[in-house]
Amino acid sequence: MDRVSRQTPNADDGTPIRPSRPDATLANMALFVAVAKAKGFRRAAQSLGMPNSTLSRRITGLEKTIGLRLLHRTTRRMELTEAGRIYFERCKRIIDEARSAHEQLGDMRTQPSGVLRASLPVDFTAGYLTPLIAEFARLYPGIAFDLDLSPRRVDLVSEPFDVAIRIGPIQDSPLIARTLITLTPGLYASPGYLERAGQPRQPAELERHQCLNISGVDRWTLQRGKKSVTVPVSGRFRLNNVGMIRHLATLDMGLILLPEQVVADALSSGQLRRVLPGWHGAPIPVVALTETRLLPAKTQHFIAFLRERIKP
Repeated sequence: MDRVSRQTPNADDGTPIRPSRPDATLANMALFVAVAKAKGFRRAAQSLGMPNSTLSRRITGLEKTIGLRLLHRTTRRMELTEAGRIYFERCKRIIDEARSAHEQLGDMRTQPSGVLRASLPVDFTAGYLTPLIAEFARLYPGIAFDLDLSPRRVDLVSEPFDVAIRIGPIQDSPLIARTLITLTPGLYASPGYLERAGQPRQPAELERHQCLNISGVDRWTLQRGKKSVTVPVSGRFRLNNVGMIRHLATLDMGLILLPEQVVADALSSGQLRRVLPGWHGAPIPVVALTETRLLPAKTQHFIAFLRERIKP
């Protein structure tokens, strides 16, 4: 009987494929996911704390093990191949599951630890969330914080953020949104402005007042019970920063429509006063956004803490 010869399979470039250990393959899958998310070797190597050359060699070895090209590399950019896109989606779920399992088991032995990277809304954080973050930090001394309060919308897929807190409706998005609280905007003005311009008694009177608006907004919809009224509003200032809108209101520049949590300090100091207290704007959700439902313990605890401690 003829002996059947076993041939070593070749990759698409003709290189013989050498069997790899399962644990090495899983580790290389995690590296591939990091490269795909960072959209490049250099950024991924920096976040992983390993040499760029080592990372490139590991990914090349993974491609040879699979027998398919996963990445198109040029001197200027890197793109996933069709096989790479399929492999990335599968690998990402596997790595997330493995990371979640380790986090949950670790959380059974000790308090959550590590660096929590969060993107937060500037004014809501400065005026309201800061004491809660300090309280959370005291509860979990093993967690360090890397907080981004810039107005830009971070990319949770390609940037190393664990969670983003956002105010307002979330458009169609693949991200996971968890509602923390729903804010109700009210009308506010400074005593100096009301003394100069008069106290509005009905929503229709807002048309003759200076109203401080976010750019692109030219009408306010107010509610009282089941009644709803939309009023055209205008003013000398239109801008895209809530903090400056609030500050201008304290300087007697006009009326504002903002949640109480955003103006709480100005209310307590007497710089602002509630106007038309029976009326309010449409409710605004505050949400925690994450890339996946499989969260590390530090992120799970942070979101759960905010859900419990944020009050209307």
